[in-house]
Amino acid sequence: MNRNLTDGSIPKGVVLFALPMIAGDLLQQFYNITDTLIVGQALGKGALAAVGSAYSLMTFLTSVFLGLSMGAGAYFSICVGRKDLEPLKKAVAQAFFLIMTITILMNILVYAGMGLILHFLSVPSEIYSSMSVYLGWVFAGIIATSLYNFFACLLRAVGNSVTPLLFLGASTVLNVILDLLFVVGLHLGIAGAAQATVIAQYVSGVGIFLYVLLRERQFLPERRHMHPDRMIMKEIWNQSFLTCAQQSCMNFGILLVQRLVDSFGAVTMAAFAAAVKIDTFAYLPVQDFGNAFSIFMGQNYGAGNEKRLRGGIRTALVISSAFSVILSLLVVMGAEPLMKIFIRAEEKAVIASGVRYLRIEGAFYIGIGCLFLLYGLYRAIDRPAISLVLTVISLGTRVVLAYMLAPVIGEVGIWMAIPIGWFLADLTGFGYYVLHRSRLLIRNTD
Repeated sequence: MNRNLTDGSIPKGVVLFALPMIAGDLLQQFYNITDTLIVGQALGKGALAAVGSAYSLMTFLTSVFLGLSMGAGAYFSICVGRKDLEPLKKAVAQAFFLIMTITILMNILVYAGMGLILHFLSVPSEIYSSMSVYLGWVFAGIIATSLYNFFACLLRAVGNSVTPLLFLGASTVLNVILDLLFVVGLHLGIAGAAQATVIAQYVSGVGIFLYVLLRERQFLPERRHMHPDRMIMKEIWNQSFLTCAQQSCMNFGILLVQRLVDSFGAVTMAAFAAAVKIDTFAYLPVQDFGNAFSIFMGQNYGAGNEKRLRGGIRTALVISSAFSVILSLLVVMGAEPLMKIFIRAEEKAVIASGVRYLRIEGAFYIGIGCLFLLYGLYRAIDRPAISLVLTVISLGTRVVLAYMLAPVIGEVGIWMAIPIGWFLADLTGFGYYVLHRSRLLIRNTD
């Protein structure tokens, strides 16, 4: 199952490696959409608003250890490209200790600070209790999610994008079954939806850990690899910290937008909750393609194959742009029917708000598609700081414009700010590449 991305057809290699990643995240989003559908239809807009707001928060929290794992995975892929397993095993040991320590500390902190978190999000009084119950349960799944992401990033770095898909698929199916059982069958309400999520998360997290332990031991550290290596730890820390900062800034910006959305009340919150699920599902293929592109670039950067790196950039740009245009057409034309999947037909104000969001933001998916490629490129060639800068530009613009425009033109101002931020970051990222391309793709072997 481990694919070598340093030789063979570039389009075929990248696409075939990306497809399981896309399928896995589509399954995950299918669950998220099913969860939204079940909660929205069975429990009403109040519960839907609570779950939607909690989703933005959990996305932010997850981004911390996801960013750490992605950064470590970028270093893993460079080691694989160099065909050097000793540094890889040392890196796996040190990255695992670092990431799990941070995950456990974060888990403790979110439970201790739940009241402050709900206050920061400006959660309306009518859904405060529901959201508190929901978060109390889903916080218990943070460690399981971190475990899954770490080993998924390791497997992808060595060229195996299929196994993470299998575990995620099993988890997703289980999640949907438990959602229907707990929410619809046993009438456990919003707590039941959260419990279903946590159980499924532990199935995927523990399952993928056991798989690597039993089937991929050649990539796992032995006792001699457990001793700290200052140079490797520095590489991991630089990659992981900056990628974590990039992911966290991105999702903290989204969290600030969620706070602004919450201030508009339950109608806008419910519309945003449903529209974001559609939105995320729609551009997820180009997001995962960007992540697969990053692994491809990392392996070839480690191998020092500059010609293949340049060919990979051209190929990825064409494929991602074509995907993005098609997705935009589908979402813009189908905005209203898509919203009606999640929202009862009588909730006309909620549907109208969601349609506005999708038609404004969905028309410009090519902007986020290019941005995902830029994130993947700079992470793979050991320039994670540039990805962080692009995120700050994208999200900074989005947040500032949203808070400036919303008091003047209402919720439409929030939706307009999103693509503007994407395109400013794209211009910066491509401009930097054009100015420095003569040395960016040459690996420093000192």
